[in-house]
Amino acid sequence: MENNLRVLICDDSLLIRKKFRDILEKCKCAEIFEAENGIVAVELVKDHNPDLIFMDIVMPEKDGIEALQEIKEIQPNAKVVMASSVGTNELLKKALENGAYDFVQQPVNLESVTNLIEKVLKEGSVHV
Repeated sequence: MENNLRVLICDDSLLIRKKFRDILEKCKCAEIFEAENGIVAVELVKDHNPDLIFMDIVMPEKDGIEALQEIKEIQPNAKVVMASSVGTNELLKKALENGAYDFVQQPVNLESVTNLIEKVLKEGSVHV
């Protein structure tokens, strides 16, 4: 599935970022950026304006909810998909209230990520 998406992966786990990257490379995303925490993610959004962001909810320094709030201030139309293995319903609800685009359960798999990419591509609004 060749596409021109610029995707940001934000997770404090290097292994999870690698798993996401492997899947995104199989989906042939144009550019893939990585952040180990919400602080770095916000800076990468400012610098690269990604089309899709996978954001872990629970992280040190700046968690996914805080980063989501800042990203939505910078880029109101940002498509931020919250990802967590320990995400409670309360955290998910808070993320959706703050403008999260969707949610994916970790560990991620090719099918769930591919479905999200197809959804974003169908909606248009990506860089060309």
